[in-house]
Amino acid sequence: MSPIDDLPPLRDVIRRHDLAPKKSLGQNFLLDLNLTSRIARAGGRLDGVTVIEVGPGPGGLTRALLAEGARKVVAIEKDSRAIAALEEIASRYPGRLEIVEGDALEIAMEGLAGDGPARVIANLPYNVATPLLTGWVATEAWPPWWDGLVVMFQREVAERIVAKPGDDAYGRLGVLCGWRCEASIAFDVSPQAFTPPPKVTSSVVRLTPRPTPLACPVRDLEAVTQAAFGQRRKMLRQSLKGLGDAQALLSAAGLEPTRRAEEIPVEGFVALARAVAARRG
Repeated sequence: MSPIDDLPPLRDVIRRHDLAPKKSLGQNFLLDLNLTSRIARAGGRLDGVTVIEVGPGPGGLTRALLAEGARKVVAIEKDSRAIAALEEIASRYPGRLEIVEGDALEIAMEGLAGDGPARVIANLPYNVATPLLTGWVATEAWPPWWDGLVVMFQREVAERIVAKPGDDAYGRLGVLCGWRCEASIAFDVSPQAFTPPPKVTSSVVRLTPRPTPLACPVRDLEAVTQAAFGQRRKMLRQSLKGLGDAQALLSAAGLEPTRRAEEIPVEGFVALARAVAARRG
C-alpha cells in the first residue's frame, strides 16, 4: 500500500503494465509519492480546482493531486501503454479523473479546463516542456484560462524562466515569462528521484499570471526578443537591423542604441514591441 492511498506501489504498476520509460517520449518517472505530494502542494490549495496534468505516465503525480483534494484532474497522456494504469486510478476516484490520450502540443487545453479555477501541475516531458510553456504564456487572450503553473523543467531551463536583466541566463524566455507572470523556483529535484535518472538536476517552477501586464502585441514582443537575443553580444543598433530602422525603433522606445539585449528590462522590450507595432501601422 502506498503512503497516500490504497493503490499499488508505482513500481508494481510499471511492472504490471510494462511501462518501461521511453527516451523517445522524454519519460522520466517520479516514483516517490512523498515527492509527488510536495509538487502537488506547491500549487497551493487544490479544493475546487481543476488540474491539467501533462505526461502523467504511471500516475504518481496524478494520485498525489487527487489525494490533495483537486476537484478534477485532466491527465493528458501520449503513451497508450499508460492508459490502463490511469484507468485504475480513475476507478479509485470516480468522476474526478479524466484521461485524454493525445499529444499535449496539439490539444486545446482551455477547452478541458471547465468552469472555475484551472491550474497546470505537471512533471513535463523534457522534449516538450519549453514549447508548452511558451504556448501557455504567449496566448493572445489574457488573463489566461489557468490561474497558475507548477511545472518541472531541467534546472538550466528553470534558470532561464526566472532570469532577470544582467543574469547569464536572461534571454527570450525570461522576458516572455517576466512580462506576463511572477515566476520563481520552488525547489530542486535530484536526478536520483527519477526512473531512469536524467543527467541533470530538475527544478519545480511556479508561475502566477499578472492580472494586468504591460500591453503590447505578443508577436511583436517575440520578434524583438528573437532579434535582440539572436545576436546578444552586439549592440541593439546592430541586432535590431532586421526589424527595419533600428535607430528609429530605439528612439521611439527610449533606449540607448549602444546597449545590449541582456541589459534591457522587460519594460524596454515591451516599448520596442510597441514601436514595431506602431511602424507596422
